[in-house]
Amino acid sequence: MIQCRRAYDPAAPEDGRRILVDRLWPRNCRKDQLPLDAWLPEVAPSTPLRKAFKAGELDFAQFTAAYRQELAARPEHWWKLLAMAQEGALTLVFSARDVHANNAVVLAQWLEEELERHAGSSSPVCYQDEFPDY
Repeated sequence: MIQCRRAYDPAAPEDGRRILVDRLWPRNCRKDQLPLDAWLPEVAPSTPLRKAFKAGELDFAQFTAAYRQELAARPEHWWKLLAMAQEGALTLVFSARDVHANNAVVLAQWLEEELERHAGSSSPVCYQDEFPDY
């Protein structure tokens, strides 16, 4: 299970591993008071992309598309998150005010899709019911 939580919200027991996925440390959060297992600034959007989104030059759909391109180009940055998600609960921690339109949400969707893509079934799919006349 992958979930997203603001850095300013209290940690919960069901969070599992908590990973900060912002390039910058959250404002007004002391490092010793933010419960995290890791900080992965390299998985965050590039600085130009982050600034363009924050300035309103890109809407969320454009930001999402551009960020997904960055993720596709750099799998070494998010691969360890995929492994963590396979082991148990994973919480992506972010500092944005908008809880629905931010980089953690895009990254969580990306990771969920990758988990589905990498999930191997024990046997091939049977399509016999789809071709009754065969």
